[in-house]
Amino acid sequence: MAAVSDGLLRSRIATLIELLHDETTAYVAELDGAGAFREDRWSRPGGGGGVSRVMSDGRIFEKAGINRSVVEGAMPGAMAQRLGAQVGGAEEIGFFVTGMSLVLHPRSPMVPTVHLNVRYFELAGPDGAAIDAWFGGGTDLTPTWPHRDNPIHFHRSLATMCDRHHPSFYSRFKSWCDHYFVNAHRQEERRGTGGIFFDHLRTGESGLDAKALLAFVLDVGRVLPEAYGPLVRRHRDEPYGDRERRFQLLRRGRYVEFNLVHDRGTLFGLQTNARIESVLMSLPPLAAWEYAPEFPPGSPEAELIEMLEPRDWVAESPSSLGT
Repeated sequence: MAAVSDGLLRSRIATLIELLHDETTAYVAELDGAGAFREDRWSRPGGGGGVSRVMSDGRIFEKAGINRSVVEGAMPGAMAQRLGAQVGGAEEIGFFVTGMSLVLHPRSPMVPTVHLNVRYFELAGPDGAAIDAWFGGGTDLTPTWPHRDNPIHFHRSLATMCDRHHPSFYSRFKSWCDHYFVNAHRQEERRGTGGIFFDHLRTGESGLDAKALLAFVLDVGRVLPEAYGPLVRRHRDEPYGDRERRFQLLRRGRYVEFNLVHDRGTLFGLQTNARIESVLMSLPPLAAWEYAPEFPPGSPEAELIEMLEPRDWVAESPSSLGT
């Protein structure tokens, strides 16, 4: 994959992404326990297409979206360079992208929202030969009520998973996540309590070959049953009222702001003529924007906002922080 790939690798990765999509859909349906997914298959003008699966009004999830796609076409070389590609001065670049992305918006404010995506990106020159290729992805947690044990469990699960592949991955990709999911226009407010984020993992990264990097990316894609499932089961039956729901909708508004203003994936989809319903699948069904809301010190709302500041969640002690 080191700046050179082949059709067999493309095909293998696309097949594995399809299997991961099916596996993840089955898991989320089981976790919800009642909702059903609507499936839409779509084609993209210019090449490729995908499968979008969306659950609305489930028992646990007010909206759950899980997409996979295989998209190809051409883009200006300048655009490829803005994506971080190593393409020299080529005026037009062929691209191939396959990946899976999901966002789960729970009905209850007690249960956190989660996002995950994995992808493979390949660029080719005028002769069709691959000139750059990499993996990217990650997963992050967005709570709407301050249960401090949740990010502790989430981050510890990610650290354990990352350590199976390379001892530097968790700390590096955790820091990357802390500095990526940021609403810069909101005084650098973080979207949630982080997770891991990575991009441009090319052959040779940390001494790993393409096979080892692919194994890591697939492990990221399968981490939610350990990292997220226990959080759902822990909080799904907790009572809540209008106050908690109001704050959930306000935090969802900040989620929307990040995705529409800063998210690279959304921008890439809009710029490459992808299916708009799939591009905007990540948005919640309901959100709110109040004018300059304020929350008193010591309130749960203020505590949640304080939790958004980056910290070493793995080192925190659940027993001392409560739930």
